[in-house]
This record gives sequence, C-alpha cells and structure tokens, in this order.
Amino acid sequence: MSQDFSYRHLYYFWVVAKEGGMARAAERLGMAVQTVSTQVRELEKSLGHALLKPAGRGLALTEAGQAALAQADRIFALGEQLPALVRDAAGAPVLRLALGVADGLPKLVARRLMEPVLHEGALRLKVVEGDFDELLAGLALHRLDLVLADRPAPANANLRLYTHALGRSDIAWYAAPALAERARAGFPQSLAELPVLLPGADSAVRVHLDQWFDRQGVRPRVVGEFGDSALLKTFGATGMGVFPAPVWVEDDVVGRYGVQPVGLAERVGEEFYAIGTERRVQHPLVQRVLAAAAAPAPAAAP
Repeated sequence: MSQDFSYRHLYYFWVVAKEGGMARAAERLGMAVQTVSTQVRELEKSLGHALLKPAGRGLALTEAGQAALAQADRIFALGEQLPALVRDAAGAPVLRLALGVADGLPKLVARRLMEPVLHEGALRLKVVEGDFDELLAGLALHRLDLVLADRPAPANANLRLYTHALGRSDIAWYAAPALAERARAGFPQSLAELPVLLPGADSAVRVHLDQWFDRQGVRPRVVGEFGDSALLKTFGATGMGVFPAPVWVEDDVVGRYGVQPVGLAERVGEEFYAIGTERRVQHPLVQRVLAAAAAPAPAAAP
C-alpha cells in the first residue's frame, strides 16, 4: 500500500459510498463538496484505482470500490468498538469466559454446573447454545473456552480435546399436577396410556429411555420430541405430557415449572461433561468449574 494512503481519505470515501453521492456526504460531514471530492480523489490516487463512477445523478461503486467499501466497513466497525474496549481495559479487571452449551444438555443442569463461577464479580460470560459438533469446532478455533455437553468428545487425532466428567444424575418423570396424579397410578405402565414427551433422538439420554421402556414392557404414547430440554419442560408444564428430567435439578424443575414428580426411571442416568482444549483448560474459571466437579458427585435419587 502506498505511504500516501490515509485513513481520513478512506473515511470520506466510506461516507460518500454510504450516502450515494458527494453532496449528501458533504452535508453529513459538514464540509464543502469540493473538499470531499478532493479527499476521495487522493484515496483513488494512492490506491491506483478508480473507486467511484457516474450513475445517473449520483455515483456508483466500481468493482475496486466495492472491495474498498467491504474493507472499510470492517475497519470502521472495529473502530466503533474501540471506546468500549478502552473503557473495559481501563476499568476493573474482567474475567471473560466463552461457554458453549450443547443442545441436548438440560439448561438447568448447565446453570448448576456453572454455579462455582456465577458469582465472580469480574465475570463476563458469553454463552453459545448449539449443535455438539459445531461447538467442538468452536473450541478448536479458540472461539470457546469450554463446552458443557451430555456426552464426551469423540476421539479425533485432528482435535486435541480433553473431556472431564462433571457428574451423573438419575432420571425421573414429571408432569403438571392433574396429569401427574393420573401418571402415578400404575406407574410406569400408565405411560402407555398417557401422553409422553421425550428428548430428541440426538440426545444421549434418549437411547437409555427407550431401553427403559423396553425393560418395562411399555410402549409409550409419544406426543412430542424436543431437541431443546427447556422447551420440553415448558410444554410439559402446560400438561401436554409426562416428561423426563435429571433428579439433580428436581427442586428447580418443580419450582420453576410448577410440575410434580411421577416416578423414577430406574437404572437410567444422564452424565455431564466439560470439554476443552489443552490451553483453554488453564483458564482460571474453567479450573474452578473442574475443581468443583472433583468434589463428591451429585447424589443419586434413593
């Protein structure tokens, strides 16, 4: 790039491109049209290409101008972030944590797992929910510090990921009060007659629930399947069907959704994992989450 290149000239060009003409750009900038035009010509001279061309009563971008505008958009978008970044840096120290939460992991469990760091005064938490494989890719690209999931990371020589078991909880069934009373009568055979909501087929716990139904000799009347655990509970709270949830967060499920326990899905449990890269697991907040997991595991239902 020529040493004559000026970001001030680039800014004037950017305003002209956004406004669609010299006159409107000059009005926005509070400058004379001739002054703005001269600044843009200086930019074109330093870059060695025409950026604008006549189009009716206004101006249009050349191909070079389109490329310049795209880059200018990025430059000035970053510039707009500068004051906030400086304020953050000059203010109190901030501990940033980019957390991925897999779709299949119950959201109440995610909150419970993060309890050791949620009251950190300097915490700046960014949470991304999404597909398990996409979140692992985010780890590999260093866009995330930690992923919480209902399954361990698969073996992959190209992705050096580390899986840490955070605990296990039994699974029980819950329902809105009127439906719960009916479900408790003759449970679990009652689930063959009453509407049932289940996690989606991609959920790690789904296969265990299907096996549990087989052991009970019950063919459930499934009326809904949900990839998102919070949606499953929300629809279950309306009385749409009996639904499963980890016993570990029973108090939260009952208190938040106004539902009642129906019965335990014996020998069915859900496991929770934290996944990170070798570098990211050294993050002080990640270390705190893992240290809490090293304490006694969540108690199983009696």
